[in-house]
Amino acid sequence: VVIAIATDDSLFGKMVSNIKEVHARGAKVIAVVKEGNEAIREIADEVIYIPKASRYLTPSLTVVPLQLLAYHTTVEKGLDVDKPRNLAKSVTVE
Repeated sequence: VVIAIATDDSLFGKMVSNIKEVHARGAKVIAVVKEGNEAIREIADEVIYIPKASRYLTPSLTVVPLQLLAYHTTVEKGLDVDKPRNLAKSVTVE
C-alpha cells in the first residue's frame, strides 16, 4: 500500500504521475487530497479528503488522518500501539 499526499497544487501533476506509476506496478494507493479534488478518484483506490486551507495549515491537517490510519491499522493487526517495531520509511526528493 502506498499513501500519497497530493495537497500541493503546484506539484499535483507530478504526484498524479507518481501515483499512476506505483499503481501500474500493482500497489494499492490511498491518496490524501484537499476536498473538491475529484480527479484523483480515477487513479487512487481510496481517497481521504482534508478541508481546503492555506498552504501553511495544510500540512497540519494532513497529519490527522495519517495518524488515525496508523493507529487503526496497528489496532487491527493486534499490535501494541505504544511500541512500534520494524518501521520502514521511504522519501522521494526531487
